[in-house]
Parts: sequence; structure tokens; C-alpha cells
Amino acid sequence: MSNLTEVTNVKAKASKKTTSMETRIRRAGILFALPWIIGLLAFYAYPLFSSMYYSLTNYNVISPSQWIGFENYITLFNDDLFWKGLKNTLAYALMQVPLAIMFGVTLAMLLNLPVFGQGFLRTVFFLPSLLPVIATTILWQWLLNPQFGLVNAFLEKIGITGPGWLGDTTWSKPSLVIMTLWVLGNSILIYLAGLQDISKDYYEAADIDGANWLQKTFHITIPLLTPVIFFNMIMGVIHALQEFTLPYALTYGTGNPAESLLFYSMYLYNNAFLYMKMGYASAMAWILFVVVMLITVVLLKSSGKWVFYQGDD
Repeated sequence: MSNLTEVTNVKAKASKKTTSMETRIRRAGILFALPWIIGLLAFYAYPLFSSMYYSLTNYNVISPSQWIGFENYITLFNDDLFWKGLKNTLAYALMQVPLAIMFGVTLAMLLNLPVFGQGFLRTVFFLPSLLPVIATTILWQWLLNPQFGLVNAFLEKIGITGPGWLGDTTWSKPSLVIMTLWVLGNSILIYLAGLQDISKDYYEAADIDGANWLQKTFHITIPLLTPVIFFNMIMGVIHALQEFTLPYALTYGTGNPAESLLFYSMYLYNNAFLYMKMGYASAMAWILFVVVMLITVVLLKSSGKWVFYQGDD
């Protein structure tokens, strides 16, 4: 009986020790995670719910906010500049995202070829993405200058009259797209990683079957690269719909010529920090959030039909 009591006491002590250790580990875990939790609440959760509230108020930072319900949203739907900014942004995204994918994949495939100076060439194509946006803006303003720019000078030599580029309403958005294609280094790097992840077994099997380069590209490389293309597409769409720095630096926030470069984020910024209409800008931010979410959900739903993973049947 005495032995049984001793065993029970030892087990109870061991259980207490385990519980104490688990509690200490749990506390240590919470303490280590606390900075991240505080950062999340202060810099993400609070601004998120604040903007939701302010979108339903008339708020200009200086005066207390006044509850006006959905008036900001109703006013936005009757605002011509809101529609112009949204239209410009969607048109830019429709041009930029597909072209960025095509150029990125093509360049990555070329840079993946085992040629002399491969490392040097990869560095050359990556370097532009390290440049500050303002430096890129100044460089391309000079290159696309209708009178003295190198691009129009080259076109003139081959008998083509160059357009007005950034000063022409028709060519202003394509000019912006050209600038963004020049800084595709990060996307190319991700495509290169995706290409090198494709198993050599597929190509060896294709060689045995007598497949040529074109067949291997369209039946092995591109299908097995679709997960990476899908990732870059989602990120590209989100980035394109939030495009701000480049057009803002190019036009000093005006969106000229004829507001053809007035992007949604620029109009949102102007309302928030130029006109101090924080409530109005918050409503714009939530509409942009809904648009981005809708497009992302559509892309996610469609991915089951065109994204293939290695090992899939």
C-alpha cells in the first residue's frame, strides 16, 4: 500500500513538472510572438478597421469625423475622375500583366540556356530592377523624348516617325508599360527558379520519343511552369492595380496628358493628402480592395483548368 502511494506521488510530481514546463514554453512562445502581434494590430488591424469606419464619415484630419453613411460611395459613383482613374488602371493592367508574363518567361528561357557568359547576362537583366523608381523615370523621360530621345532617333533612322510617347494620350500608357518591362528582374529570377525545378526526366523521355525543341517547350516547359506563371500573374495584377510611384513621378501627380495617366491610386492619394478628404479616400481604398479581391478570386477559380503541377496525372 505504501509503495503504491509513493508511485502515485512520483507520478503527480512528474505531471506537475510537465505542466509547469508546458506553461513556461507557452509563455515564452507568446512573448516571442508578442512584437509581431503588436505590429499586426497596430499597423494592419487598426488602420484596416479605421479606414472602414472613416469611409462612412466626412473626415479631414483637422475636424472630428461626421457620420454620413454611404454618401462617400454614392458620390464616388458620380465622380468622373473616379471612373477615369479606374478605367486607366484597368487598361494599364490589361496591357502590362500579359506582356510582363510573355517577356519574363521568354527572357528566363533564354537566360536558362547553357551559353558562355550566362551568369553575366543574368546579372545584366537583373540590374535595372535595382534602380530607384525616380532614376528609372528620369532615364525613360530622356529616352522617350519626342524631339531628342534615343528611341525616336533610332526609329527615324529606319524610316519610322516616332510617336509623342508620354506627351501623347494614345501612347502614354504603352510608354509606361515599356518602362515596367525594363525592370522585370525579380520576375525573371522567379521564372528561372521555376525552370530549374522542372525534372530532367521529362526532357529525357521526350528525347526518346523524338520530340523537338518546340514540342518540348509547349508540352513540357510551359505547362510545368504554369504554377510560377500563376504566382507572378496574381502578384502582377495586384501590383498593376496599385500602380502609383512611376506615373506620379512622371506627371507630378497631375495624370497628364489629358488625365490619361491618372491612375486610381494617384486619385486616392490626391484626395487623402492633397484635398484632405480622408473619408472619401478610405471609400476609394475599400472599392479598390473589392476589385482586387474579385479579380484574384476569378484567377484562383480559373487556375484549376490551366495550372499543372509536376506529378499530376
